[in-house]
Order: sequence, then C-alpha cells, then structure tokens
Amino acid sequence: MNAPDPAATTASPPHASFAARAHVALADDGLRRKFRRAMDGLMTKRAAQFADTEAWASLRARGAAIRRRALARLPELLEQLEANCRKNGITVHWAETSAEADGIIEGILTRHGVRTIIKGKSMVSEEIHLNHFLGEHGIGAIESDLGEFVIQLAKETPSHIIMPCIHKSKEDVASLFEAKIDGQPYTEDVDVLTATARRVLREQFAAADAGLSGVNFAVAETGTLCLVENEGNGRLSTTLPPLHVAVMGIEKVVEQLEDVPPLLSLLTRSATGQTITTYVNFISGPRKTDEQDGPREVHLVLLDNGRSRIHGDLQLRETLACIRCGACMNHCPVYTRVGGHAYDAVYPGPIGKILTPQIEGLGKAGDLAHASSLCGACGEVCPVAIPIPDLLVRLRREASHAIPSSSVMGAGAQHSAVEDWIWRGWRWMYATPLFYRLATRMLRLIGNRLPASLPMLRDWTRVRAKPQFAPRSLHDLARDRGYHDE
Repeated sequence: MNAPDPAATTASPPHASFAARAHVALADDGLRRKFRRAMDGLMTKRAAQFADTEAWASLRARGAAIRRRALARLPELLEQLEANCRKNGITVHWAETSAEADGIIEGILTRHGVRTIIKGKSMVSEEIHLNHFLGEHGIGAIESDLGEFVIQLAKETPSHIIMPCIHKSKEDVASLFEAKIDGQPYTEDVDVLTATARRVLREQFAAADAGLSGVNFAVAETGTLCLVENEGNGRLSTTLPPLHVAVMGIEKVVEQLEDVPPLLSLLTRSATGQTITTYVNFISGPRKTDEQDGPREVHLVLLDNGRSRIHGDLQLRETLACIRCGACMNHCPVYTRVGGHAYDAVYPGPIGKILTPQIEGLGKAGDLAHASSLCGACGEVCPVAIPIPDLLVRLRREASHAIPSSSVMGAGAQHSAVEDWIWRGWRWMYATPLFYRLATRMLRLIGNRLPASLPMLRDWTRVRAKPQFAPRSLHDLARDRGYHDE
C-alpha cells in the first residue's frame, strides 16, 4: 500500500462562493445520481424505523429534553465530567481554539515518541484539521473508518458526516484501490474491496503507536466516553495501541448514564436506519493492573472553538443540541442535489449551515445560511427538534443587520447600504398613495424595456424569466368594472 498523505483530508478550500460551487456540482449528473440514490435509501430506512409516529414523537421529546437539560447545566456538567474522568485515570485537557487542540494532541504524541496514529471516525478532528497539523510535525495519521480510509486515499474531504465517501461509487473505489494499494487488482466486488481495506488496516492497527477517536456522548456522572460504530475500527483504535486520545466538542456531555440509551436509539435510527449499531463502546479509563488489554494512557481533549459563545445565546444554543446523525442532510433538497463538497465546510448540509457560520463567522461563511429553501424538512426530521429553519432566518438577519449585543461573530458583515435604501424606498412607496400610483405607472411604461442584465435584475433573471408588467394595473381594471375605493 502507498502510504496515505497525512494532509489528505485537509485540501485547500477553493476560493469560491457556495453558489458557484453548487453550480459546478449541479452540472455533474453522475454526482447527483449517486446522492439521490444514497439519500433515497437512507430516508426509506429511517422512515421504517420510525413508522410508529406516536412512539417517534415520544422518543424525540425525551431526547430533546435530555439535550436541553444538559445544555442548561453545561458548565457544571463539564466540571463534573472532568472530575470523574480524572478519578477514572483519564487525563483531561481543555482547548479554547482549534490551534490549542492541535497543539495539545501533538504535545501528547510527541512526549510519547509517537510517529503514527490510527484514527477512528472523528468530525472534531476534521474541524481542527488535525491530520494536516500532525503531518507538518512528522506524525502520520491513518484513517481506519472505511469511508474515511477511502477519501484519505483519494485525497478528498468528507462529503457527509456519517458516510464520508457517499459520493463515490463502487467503480470509483475499485479504481482507487487498484491505483493506491500495491498488488490490488481492479474489482467491483464489494466484499473483496472491504476485505482489502480490512487487511491493509489490520497492519496499520498493529503498527500504530497511538489511537485517536471522537466521542458521541460523554457522561458527566460516571466520567464515561461513549462511542458508536459499525466496523470495529473504533474499538481497535481505542484499545489496541498503548495510548488513546479522545477529542470532543464540549457540547457532547450528558448528565447521567441513563440519558444515553434514548439518545443512542435516536442517533442510530436517524443516521443509518439501524436499531442499534454493531459496536457501542463505553470507555471509562486506561487499562487496570489486572487487565490484559486496553491502552495504558487515555487523554480527553475538550474543544470549545466558539461553542461557549454560541451557548451564551439562548436561541442559537439550540445548535449545540445536535447529536450528529445527519438526518437533516439526508432530507435536505439542497444537500441531496449538490452534495457535501459544495459547502466547503467540515459540517455540510442544514446543521452545517447553522454551525459553520457561527464557528467561522458570518463574514467568512455567511452565504451558507442562504443555501436553503426553508422548506422545513430538516427541522421535521431532527431527532432532538432543533428549529433549524428559525436559526437560518436568524443568521440571515444577523448577516445583514447585527442585533444589538449580538454574540454572532461577523454579525453585519454582509450589510448593504444599497439594499437598505431599496427597502426604505419600497416602504415609502407603499405608504404614500400618490407616489405608489406614479411609480407603478412609470414601471408599466418602461419596466418591460429594462434589460435583464441590470444589477437589480441580474441575479433574479439568471435562473428565472424576467417579470413582465401588465399594461394596466389591478386598480384600473377594478375601476372599469365600477369599483371605486371599496
């Protein structure tokens, strides 16, 4: 096997708007077919899991209550989690920024002489661009999740938070394995391809100096880290190497162990249509003296990266309730047509549209909040009832006009004085009958002669027909029929 490029999952972002990237994606018929087929399958499986609507509503309400309770007590629960993790022998680190998290993890690995780590799936490690950072410091990172392994070989970024290589067909994977894995012939047999990946990764598990994983839920009352997966790679990453580093966003904490089962049920059924995943790992510390396996050291890195700022706003705090199931993506009419790479963000789809602008700022990622039809499908399927459409509207408003005392980074970054004047003129016209009559008469006379390329019309007419003004107004037609100011 050719060694994966440690920087593979952090390709430089293209400097283009979401609209420009979406146009490129929409022109790729093959990509659209792959996403349509995959999303249809996921939606069908999820619907089968929640066929009993009353049971779904009850479970959803319970999950939503658990997440809100945890967020309401977040500072207190984080302190409790830290204390109980330390009692269990887990070393806890706090990182305010991505750079701090990278530095902490690199420091742990360097102190232990680590040259190669094996990784379980972790979106937070993608958020902090860990592979690229470690590569710059001479530490190789091997992705062990099958989907992450494929895209690392392809030097791409994930296109879905649950199924990172969902944009690839078996033919794509067959060609990739033939090109990147020594001695691997071209085959479209999925079982053979899976066995090949397993064989290659087993060698990496055995050779790795340390393992790194994400965390689905962290239980404050017991200091336990919960990790779900289907392939066994997470368990191997966290138990086989002598050193395990777990990294999580601070919002993943829950109050007590009994909160986990309902959240697990919502997570797996919403994400992949499974009643439960093949593996559910509960990690409560390093290997004890009388135990035969497990890591000798466990470190937990708690990442803030703007989450405290988001938590401070009662409405935007809803964003942090997310359990990363990806159901909102699977049901989003925008995501299913353009795929994940069009967002140029670690978290694509509806949850990414509200999370990324808050983490990176509206000046940098504010256009993502407009990548939605506001149909409401994301909010309807969210297993913890996050009002995603309401948050999108809030961020759109904040992007152009910052709310007083707003905590949103980059609020007002997309403010346009021209747009303000247009809306003032519109308000004045509709509030002044004489001006309204004059303006509508003028538009009827010259409106249809205005070129579609005018700045005011260009964006609209780029994908739509130019509006045509009727020769006579509704008021004129009403007066002809004898109606006068009724």
